Amino acid sequence: MQTAIAVTSADLVLPPTDQHTPTAALMPHPDAQTLDAALADTQVLLEQHGYAVVLYPASLPVVHERRLHAVRSVLETDRIALLKTALPPLGVAVLVRQLRQLSLCDFSAGVVASAARLLAHYIHAGAVLGSVARLDRVPVGLKSHAKSWVPGTQFGVVAHPDPQLVRIGHGDLTGPQFGNHLLVARGQLQSDWPTAALAPAWHCQAVHEAPLPEESPRWWGTRKLIEFAAYLPDITLIYQLVSSVKREKCTWCGLEIIGDRCGFCAAPLLPPENRTGVSGVLSQGKPMNQGS
Repeated sequence: MQTAIAVTSADLVLPPTDQHTPTAALMPHPDAQTLDAALADTQVLLEQHGYAVVLYPASLPVVHERRLHAVRSVLETDRIALLKTALPPLGVAVLVRQLRQLSLCDFSAGVVASAARLLAHYIHAGAVLGSVARLDRVPVGLKSHAKSWVPGTQFGVVAHPDPQLVRIGHGDLTGPQFGNHLLVARGQLQSDWPTAALAPAWHCQAVHEAPLPEESPRWWGTRKLIEFAAYLPDITLIYQLVSSVKREKCTWCGLEIIGDRCGFCAAPLLPPENRTGVSGVLSQGKPMNQGS
């Protein structure tokens, strides 16, 4: 039975890369759906798929996050994984699509859920900004704040996996050390820097365009932005990456997981010596931080 992937906003569902990738279910804001309707829809989703993995951004309004937990609590089910991620909106959409692809593979629901933390590590998410005056997701120095008021100044920012900030034309952003595709979503900023400069510097094999998520201007602190995300595009490599991690049984709920934490019950894997990392696919056998 295919694990369902769910999101909290329809614009986090990117077009599929092939005809087989399933879409994602929507868990609407409480203002858009009553609790009774949310419970009924979720119950149907579980009946059809067995398990549901809900991925949502850390910036989600508290009332919406409470609704997610309320649905799981009222249904008294342990078959819903609520996964919060610190990725920017476009990065969240990329990760959602990768989980949608994984849901078709021969992985259990527990592995699909815990794979989200692993795959997030390989998403390099950032933006070109016309101002960093209201940016609170990445450390911004006083000089950068001051230069935000100079007309025409643009900044390149990476929020994940490691925060970076440079003034366009006065520095470079460190990117992924693996073959990747670049997804670009344009807001109210005119610039060809992501495609003309960043993509070649990051050795991107292809560049794709997507609509800007509705949450992006609030997340980045300005509407004058172009958001981007570099990611692993090949489901074969993603499958190999997830498969390379040792699988364990969750010591609390018994589901099969990878990494050091269960995506469904959030219990850590015990004992510590049984925690495993990636070996041999992209890390040359070195343990890897799987946090997002």
